[in-house]
Amino acid sequence: MGGKKEAKEMTQVLESPGSKEPTSRDESVMRGFSKLSKEEKIDLILSKFLEQESDQKELLKSFWHKNEKLQKTLDEFSENTLSNFVLPFGVAPNIVINGENYCVPMVIEESSVVAAASKAAKFWMERGGFKAEILSTKKVGQVHLHFSGEPKELKKLFNQYKSHLFKVVAPLTSNMEERGGGLTSLSLKDLTHKEEGYFQLWAEFETCDAMGANFINSVLEALGKELNILVAKDLKMEREEDFEVIMAILSNYTPECLVKAWVDCPVEQLADKSLGMSPEHFAKKFSKSVRIAEMDVNRATTHNKGIMNGIDSVILATGNDFRAVEACAHTYAARSGEYKSLTHCRVENGHFHFEIEIPLSLGTVGGLTALHPLAKMSLELLGNPSAKELMAIVAVTGLAQNFAAVRSLTTTGIQKGHMKMHLMNILNHLETNEEEREKARIHFEDEVISFSAVSEFVKNLRSYQ
Repeated sequence: MGGKKEAKEMTQVLESPGSKEPTSRDESVMRGFSKLSKEEKIDLILSKFLEQESDQKELLKSFWHKNEKLQKTLDEFSENTLSNFVLPFGVAPNIVINGENYCVPMVIEESSVVAAASKAAKFWMERGGFKAEILSTKKVGQVHLHFSGEPKELKKLFNQYKSHLFKVVAPLTSNMEERGGGLTSLSLKDLTHKEEGYFQLWAEFETCDAMGANFINSVLEALGKELNILVAKDLKMEREEDFEVIMAILSNYTPECLVKAWVDCPVEQLADKSLGMSPEHFAKKFSKSVRIAEMDVNRATTHNKGIMNGIDSVILATGNDFRAVEACAHTYAARSGEYKSLTHCRVENGHFHFEIEIPLSLGTVGGLTALHPLAKMSLELLGNPSAKELMAIVAVTGLAQNFAAVRSLTTTGIQKGHMKMHLMNILNHLETNEEEREKARIHFEDEVISFSAVSEFVKNLRSYQ
């Protein structure tokens, strides 16, 4: 087709130095790729990197949304988009938080995560539900500076112009201030003991229901620009490099944007036939498992990964930035200098208490929350929560996920429930029909599930047909 020919014409093959023949690496180099249409990009990618060209093209196009306007919106979320990558959108019902019942949307591909959160929700719904409290909502940004003069001179200038800096960024902060937020404080940090000439303009923000990344970065860049002007005017540095803004950027580490969630009940109320042990024994074993994650980095990593299974799935469903949340959570887990569990458990005087304390910088307005139809629907499903309410919902989902995981580990073992969910993936891989699936479900009800065992079972089924 014409598009494919044009795409190939726009591709330049680079020759390696001193050779007329292009190397295999050079042959894959593409120039002007971003200027091609989506169809041309697909044709070019398939011709260079994939063998089953026509089949793969139809696969990519099959995931395009039939609504062209919506597809254009999805394409513009990123760059060089070829198609949409689909993940399961599910819900965990009956998650009771501070007396309110939520149906929580979760986007995740891992088997058993939604089922585990739902099971934990049901368990605690019958025992008073989850509790949550927002401890603080402060976010921070930094203007990183190099100053080769006397530190006291820069400190004096900052103190002299601090109120002026607030006024300079007022046009940027006015809308946020009307909503109750804005730039709340400014300070200058002398870090020359760590790096010669290194200072930070430290800024603290309240962004209300917005995640606020663009707002914070715009303010920081304006502050850096103005500080450059002030230093040039008042301190008259001999060389430009004697004072310069290295970079201005928010920090995704927000230890003071903090939420706490917990469950508690008398130990005897933990009684449940499925535990296979007394509630006292379960509480003791459970709390020791959490303490192991507080002491051992190897266990803590897997323990916290399970927490993030729950958290990330809600972050994705609501159009928030799961990478920022992940980075912040893991930094917080290591704030003592050792990487530890994000959850904590204690059993005292016949009472069981299990909690999580985690920083979560989230938004419910702006960005993908308004543009992505399913993110918008997710927030509607949650009752259009404020950012603070969403912090509580997300933290509770992480705690529920962790409770379910540790409960399984300390009772039946993690694989029993996980592999039952994974059975469907194996059966799909083997391209089974409905009759074969039903027979497999019945057969593996009390059998160990593995790919080889399921494959052999299906093979035997088909040999008798």
